[in-house]
Amino acid sequence: MKIGMFGGSFNPIHNGHIELAKAMYKELKLDKLLIMPSYIPPHKFVDSAAFPDQRFEMCCLAAKDIDGFEVSNIEIKRQGASYTYLTLKELKAIYPEDELYLLMGADMFMTLQDWKKPEVIFRLAEVCCVPRNDDDITKLSAQAEKLNKMGAKTRVLDAGVMTVSSTEIRRKVRNGEDISGLVAASVEKYIKEHYLYRR
Repeated sequence: MKIGMFGGSFNPIHNGHIELAKAMYKELKLDKLLIMPSYIPPHKFVDSAAFPDQRFEMCCLAAKDIDGFEVSNIEIKRQGASYTYLTLKELKAIYPEDELYLLMGADMFMTLQDWKKPEVIFRLAEVCCVPRNDDDITKLSAQAEKLNKMGAKTRVLDAGVMTVSSTEIRRKVRNGEDISGLVAASVEKYIKEHYLYRR
């Protein structure tokens, strides 16, 4: 099987995440796509984070009824900083015969060489990213070449995605603004019912 791992803080998961995941699922012809909410993202501090179980629940709501999509709680169960190399080692133990694909947006792809144990990541999975716009393609192709020289197998996919920001969604919620169209209706309802991102 071809299995994609799409990780992130998903605070909250939004329609841009889902569109990106769908585009990669289709273009890579994946058999399964795992959405992987982190316990603690090692790369960033978030001002108003929902609890890990709440972010997991929102991912489940957003991915519900999408063929081939599953939400994994591997990183949340492990706790601590969510290092990708550890997650890929765990996935390889679960799926020893299958091909793993690490899926990410442009920003993450540009910093991959600085992640914890990138050589383990490169050994275990093909790294795939999607540009946000045409300007990104040249930059990402140069980065792909650099990573390939370090032993990675990379792919820059040709798929347009909508630009939505979790930070912007949290700001809108805090200010009482409308977020319909930015997140799934079920996620919007969950945010309201659990009073998330109000401060």
